[in-house]
Amino acid sequence: MSVKGVVMNMSEKEKGSFTLPGEAGYEALTLKMAEKWGADVIRDSDGTVLSDEITQAGYGIYSTICIIRDHNVWAREHMDKLQQTFLMSQPVLAATDTVTIHLMDGFFEEQFRVNDSEDALRYWEVYDRTAERKLPKGSWTLEREAGNVVITGAEQFHTYTVSFLAYRIWEEISMYNHVTNQWEKEHLMPVDPRTKEAREYLYQWLRDWCETHPDTTVVRFTSLFYNFVWIWGSSEQNRSLYSDWGSYDFTVSPQALDAFEQAYGYALCAEDFIHQGKLHVTHMPAGKKQRDYIEFTNRFVVDFGKELVKLVHDYGKKAYVFYDDSWIGVEPYSKLFPEFGFDGLIKCVFSGYEARLCAGVEVETHELRLHPYLFPVGLGGAPTFSEGGNPTLDAKKYWNSIRRALLRQPVDRIGLGGYLHLVEPYPDFCDYIELVGDEFRRIKAMHKDGGVYTLPCRVAVLHSWGALRSWTLSGHFHETYMHDLIHINEALAGLPVDVKFIDFADVKAGALADVDVVINAGRAGTAWSGGDAWKETEVVTKLQEWVCGGGVFLGVGEPSAADGYMDYFRMARVLGIDEDTGARVCHGRWQYEVDDALRQQIFPEGAKISGRDWLFLTDGRADVLAEENGIPTVCINDFGKGKGIYLSSFSFDNANTRMLLNLMMYGMGLPLDADYLTDNADAECAYYPKSGKLVVINNSGQEICTSVRMEGKSRAFTLQPFETQIVDV
Repeated sequence: MSVKGVVMNMSEKEKGSFTLPGEAGYEALTLKMAEKWGADVIRDSDGTVLSDEITQAGYGIYSTICIIRDHNVWAREHMDKLQQTFLMSQPVLAATDTVTIHLMDGFFEEQFRVNDSEDALRYWEVYDRTAERKLPKGSWTLEREAGNVVITGAEQFHTYTVSFLAYRIWEEISMYNHVTNQWEKEHLMPVDPRTKEAREYLYQWLRDWCETHPDTTVVRFTSLFYNFVWIWGSSEQNRSLYSDWGSYDFTVSPQALDAFEQAYGYALCAEDFIHQGKLHVTHMPAGKKQRDYIEFTNRFVVDFGKELVKLVHDYGKKAYVFYDDSWIGVEPYSKLFPEFGFDGLIKCVFSGYEARLCAGVEVETHELRLHPYLFPVGLGGAPTFSEGGNPTLDAKKYWNSIRRALLRQPVDRIGLGGYLHLVEPYPDFCDYIELVGDEFRRIKAMHKDGGVYTLPCRVAVLHSWGALRSWTLSGHFHETYMHDLIHINEALAGLPVDVKFIDFADVKAGALADVDVVINAGRAGTAWSGGDAWKETEVVTKLQEWVCGGGVFLGVGEPSAADGYMDYFRMARVLGIDEDTGARVCHGRWQYEVDDALRQQIFPEGAKISGRDWLFLTDGRADVLAEENGIPTVCINDFGKGKGIYLSSFSFDNANTRMLLNLMMYGMGLPLDADYLTDNADAECAYYPKSGKLVVINNSGQEICTSVRMEGKSRAFTLQPFETQIVDV
């Protein structure tokens, strides 16, 4: 029987593995939707509570806590215990020898308050940015009441900045929810557990909370102590001055800096965080100081976090952590993570690679919070559950991205968040989520019966962060569109290949012995291409030896780029292509012909790679599959028994995803018409040998036809937009 995109036998329909956001005042709706969506758990959301009628209705109960916020009474009495960050003032050009800099110019004053205590002033720094020189303390003074720093003896037409500590007086996720939903209530301040007094208070608060929430079965930590960095500006034309999902800037304080010096034997300063105003973006390679500080903070968060988890366990409750918001220091892929003792991890997901990110963490229960969130508007401000919104279409598109990832690696639960009453005017949305729940439970059951069939293709994504930041960059898919690697991650998330993430130390330690394809993608100098890591001769020689022995090196953008060598791409001889940074403008270029036969074999209809300037073939031997403006965009080069494959860019879509798979298979010598692959790039499939089930999905909004080859025979399918078909083989 086929029901709106899901082929299934009604007798196989099950319930469970679904978390529903409930809401006091809407008890009848809560229990109705719990039945319809097959929920076994009801949760509260930020801004909602659950009534006794809901908590005693026989469902598991998740209670959401953000351990460091909603303590304003205590916080107002201990304003020096609020969380902090370094900020850099707006640059000011010296017109005379005296410069006045107002510290908060350009910043959202409802988010920050200057910390001008004597303890904090030890870490303030004033810089001449033209000469890139720190000024001595005696050359500037602080005007506390005015919030200014006055510099004397300035050099005319030099630019000056002040790096200072500021308290965060409005917790950022609360701030976002408050502004988005136009709440009229008190701003919540974030408490910093770095001090003994704050830790004692927070521990006792959690003990009291556990005492007064006997119906709670799972405490959902959102997340622990420190939020990702999100600095708001005073102007609505540039409200988000800086946002980085992986940054540690919001963990800093005089106490933290003092403790770091004691633990590591050297001191950090403001400039180690400010970095000439660039801050330390996750997209850039981390130096020793940054890595030490991440390790230091991770250790602190684990040590205090596991005390809170144990306390929850002592009250007979489970502890889950939400892998978003205040996740900094949690680091689910670090070696310390198991020490927490968390029973589960919940990840908010917009895309497939985020589902894989959650699924790969070593924890008992993995849960996805699906989108759209039950809010009137979405993250970008577009209407969702409000006039002009189409939440059903939004849900289909999000599930379309997530579903393909779950076919490759399972999670245990799915759910929603937000305000349940908003779904009442959208019965089609309610019907679609019912189908999503049914489909998810069937996929989960097939994984439980046995693993999914995977091609004999082991892929390693090589970047500076390696396994520590598996499946992630520094935000959600829609926030990091400018990076090739995030598109590569999204494509890989649903492909029938094994995927892992390695760093350059892993290369030197022998990790290449266990992989068939290495992907290195990104702009020169970034963490994703590798930056100075490519200046290590051992890395280059080990990779070249591995390719020569039969491996496939696939580079995207400016892979292996490093200045100071004969080749700008250190793997240019493997790839058969390099980039001219200006030194070779007078050199000749190899002529070539596009290999149309090979292109047609590998490129599905619609596949396209955007070009970049100044690329040239190294020796003319590479096969060029595509070009733009007379410059190669895709080429394949024989190197010993292996191959180098180069793409000048990569943007995720159905056709390019299949092209990526074809390139890897061709490089390995695998047949492109292998079993359990669709012959239409808009469709994908997954085969589960133990259960004898084949899942075929339509990743497009159009009706399509496709065939799947299975042990020499072909089976045809017609799929409606976004449809899933599950059939016996």
